[in-house]
Amino acid sequence: MRRNALFALLIAAVATTGSETAAQDPSVTPQQVSPGSVLGIVRQAQVSGAAGAWDEAARLWAQAIEQNPVQPAWWYSLGEARSRARDYANAIPAFERAAALGAPLMGGYYAVYEVARCYALAGDTQRGVEALQRAFRLGFPDVRQAIRDPDLAALRRDSRVIEMLGLQDVSAMSRDDGWRYDLTLFAREAHRKGFNTHLSVSRPVTREGFDAKVRDIRDAIPRLSDGQLVLEFIKLARFLEDGHSEVLWDFGDNPLLQPTLPLAFFWFDDGLFVTATDPEHRDLLGAQVLQVDDLPVQDVLDATSPYINVDRGNPMMVRAKAPYALRKTAVLHAAGLVRSPDRVTLAIRDLSGDTRDVVVHADSTEPDIWNKLPAPSGWETLTSTLTPAPLYVQHTDKPQWFEYLPDQKTVYFQFNKVRDGADESFLRFTTRLSAFIDSNDVDRVVIDMRWNNGGNTSAAHPLLLSLISNKKVNQRGRLFVIIGRRTLSAAQNMATYFERYTNAIFVGEPTGSSPNFIGEEVPLTLPYSKLIANVSHLFWQSSWPQDQRVWLPPHIYVPPRFADLRAGRDAALDVILAAPRR
Repeated sequence: MRRNALFALLIAAVATTGSETAAQDPSVTPQQVSPGSVLGIVRQAQVSGAAGAWDEAARLWAQAIEQNPVQPAWWYSLGEARSRARDYANAIPAFERAAALGAPLMGGYYAVYEVARCYALAGDTQRGVEALQRAFRLGFPDVRQAIRDPDLAALRRDSRVIEMLGLQDVSAMSRDDGWRYDLTLFAREAHRKGFNTHLSVSRPVTREGFDAKVRDIRDAIPRLSDGQLVLEFIKLARFLEDGHSEVLWDFGDNPLLQPTLPLAFFWFDDGLFVTATDPEHRDLLGAQVLQVDDLPVQDVLDATSPYINVDRGNPMMVRAKAPYALRKTAVLHAAGLVRSPDRVTLAIRDLSGDTRDVVVHADSTEPDIWNKLPAPSGWETLTSTLTPAPLYVQHTDKPQWFEYLPDQKTVYFQFNKVRDGADESFLRFTTRLSAFIDSNDVDRVVIDMRWNNGGNTSAAHPLLLSLISNKKVNQRGRLFVIIGRRTLSAAQNMATYFERYTNAIFVGEPTGSSPNFIGEEVPLTLPYSKLIANVSHLFWQSSWPQDQRVWLPPHIYVPPRFADLRAGRDAALDVILAAPRR
């Protein structure tokens, strides 16, 4: 059985011992176990499960539940152990009880999904289909998992499941019917898991407004080109006003998403510049882009705004993503912004100050470079030509790293991803960082989150707790956090936690997300167009419930400027290091 990474945390959680009986599952027999020993039984059950001794794990989980029947994660673990032991008949009531208690996640829909799986494996297709339908009604988010899960193979032959998972054969559909099918599927997912009525005050999206846009697109399908329809789908996702719900520009097999300029751009405060290229275009490194075909580059960047998903209208996310949209020539062509779908003429000012026009042809070798920092393998980067290169651009490919600046008695910690590194877990890194701070002459800690666009929020909780408890640095003027437009998703959560629970001073530019936001990514491939769409489904309330800010603002505003980078300066870090030490 597959299990979300969060399950491990929730299943290992310990709840207060209750006084109910376990009568909801008649297969749980009374055991004479002292309340104080129940945690030992849980540990034994976990060890047995890890060893694959599922019958023994099931016996121990049942024993723990007799002592504490109010812990939903334990009911889920009992169901999992019995399912792994192929005792599907007794796994089902355990999963049902977990679902009734709302565990392990989001109203119990994962537990109900496991009920469907157990029925399918037991050969009861009818009940399996009904359970799977119920899981989807409750908000089970991952259509792709249900499509790929081998345990549900028998259920996927049922017409109800074919419709629910969007498995109809689109190859025989007309062009218009194929687009309508994708539109219907995307709109259904938006309604099924993307609309949360309790967020209506903070989210300017209504069902009526969304449905009106869907009808407009449906009516326009016959007269719009495929490229124009791609743009309409992108705008429809943008209408949801959250930074994770989107039709992705960089993934999928739709042919309009393949032509891509072999350049990377960054929108500095003093203009748009080329920061990385494939080897053929290395002479463009550091060039300022002045015009794209017939339009000033600022007009083109501004014109991409309706196609970029944002939280609460946050313009910083547009500044982060618009330079990546500029690489998609076929999409820009469909929007009427460039003359050709596979090339552009750029008016540039190079590093010597000369202006010229260059024609750049699109290719399909690197459609996605958002998560490939500083650039894809084999590309040339501007930062590699700088001597010296500022710290903040030296190791952007590492999830976390730190360096001690002895003259400043400062630890500079670049926090680029909220996840484990390839050679070191985040927990081990946090332990090493904390030990260094405690055992060395450290006056200040600088946490640089400018490149951090997310990961797994729960992975960074040890770091947060370490900072909160460290009286040496958790003081005003001793702890600094550098933020920026790419500070998104799980990184936004961590920045919000730092603001809420520590004495940090924030420097840089506003974050690309909002302190409270709707998130999560569980993409779905739309079968006809091959576009990949995501409708986010979780509300992250990391700040106060009343927090309506569109971003987390810095205390000291220092936007990125190309002139500083070219000179080898980091203006944000310089401001911090110039502050008096306390």
